[in-house]
Amino acid sequence: MKWTFKTTLMALTVGTMGLVGCSDPETTAATGTDTKAAASASEIPVQGVTDNEIILGGALDLSGPFAGFGNPAVAAANMYFDEVNAAGGVNGRKIRYIVEDHSYQVPNAVQAANKLVSRDKVFAMLMSLGTPHNLASFPIMDRANVPSVMPITFARPMQEEGALNRRYTIGSTYYDSMKLGIEYLIAQNDISNLCVMYIPSDYGEETNEAVKEISDSNPNVTLVQASSHRPDETDFSGAIAKLRDSKCDLVALSLTIRGAITAVGTANAMGWDDVKFISPATGFHPAVAAAPGGASEGLYAVSYYNDLALRANEPETKAWVEKFKKATGEDASAGAIIGYLSARITVDGLKAAGPDLNADTFNTGLETVSFVDGVTGSTVAITPKSHVAINDVYLSQVQNGAWKTVTQLK
Repeated sequence: MKWTFKTTLMALTVGTMGLVGCSDPETTAATGTDTKAAASASEIPVQGVTDNEIILGGALDLSGPFAGFGNPAVAAANMYFDEVNAAGGVNGRKIRYIVEDHSYQVPNAVQAANKLVSRDKVFAMLMSLGTPHNLASFPIMDRANVPSVMPITFARPMQEEGALNRRYTIGSTYYDSMKLGIEYLIAQNDISNLCVMYIPSDYGEETNEAVKEISDSNPNVTLVQASSHRPDETDFSGAIAKLRDSKCDLVALSLTIRGAITAVGTANAMGWDDVKFISPATGFHPAVAAAPGGASEGLYAVSYYNDLALRANEPETKAWVEKFKKATGEDASAGAIIGYLSARITVDGLKAAGPDLNADTFNTGLETVSFVDGVTGSTVAITPKSHVAINDVYLSQVQNGAWKTVTQLK
């Protein structure tokens, strides 16, 4: 079945929302049971769950600088949900995923969260994209007891802000993974001067902090230049020239997909070939590796999985890639992998939660999710102590227009 996506960004509904979940005092008196001690799982306030449906929501970038992640993520998630629904759903309930486009604008993300939580009454927010966008939406979600599941951002606040039992993420943070990747390249190469190009949000700041930490703790390396850039910036010739003049040996990039391609391509066009570039997971995208004219050749990136092209002969990988292509007309990308894995993890958590579904039983269910994924080869494990689904970190490099694994860092 060919999946098509259509979104409408609704206006913000202003108002306050509370959840009513007190036990009936008459029932309590009749049974002689203490309300606080006897509240069963079924009495915990819940929205977005009926006898035959579970409603999930997501606020993603479908038309802005990170649409290359948002659109395939939604397509892959819906493809998985369609299969689950066709097989009878989860504990007798079908999954409906409502998605809003925020175009990578924080005010739009807040409007979307209000609409999804207050009007659509979603049970959980799945794969909402962007760090400041999620942070601005968390208060809306938390007031309604709506969990954040696998947001498309690897920023530390996704794991640290709010209650652990309402936060679940896909992989290691930008800070941790970039620090591992940069330290590896320093150890393997003659690198003494570090530079950073970043978007001034938590996404970019974590890369900047990682470089500063390495520079402060390693007497053999120095942070010599850092420049911040708008998400929609497309001309990096001036910035790259300054970095070259600063004699950077390694440049850490926390830009958009197009930004990463343009920055590395500009350096290559200038003939600056004695420098290395490294990007977080946002740069680990097939479109980056396949940039026209070899613009991104030599770029390194860290990610929580290996490029699917390296698993092309694995039967399960091949079957999924072909199925995604047939359903969407597009090649599977990093966003599609996030969508597929997030949907699978969510469904497994819902199944484990059982028919008496609420945020607490869902949390308990997610904390039992554990599997080795046949499509990506990733080991997924969520536990009561860690709500990070995948702890693997790989370093890859663009070689001849394709990603090649350099090493597993973690």
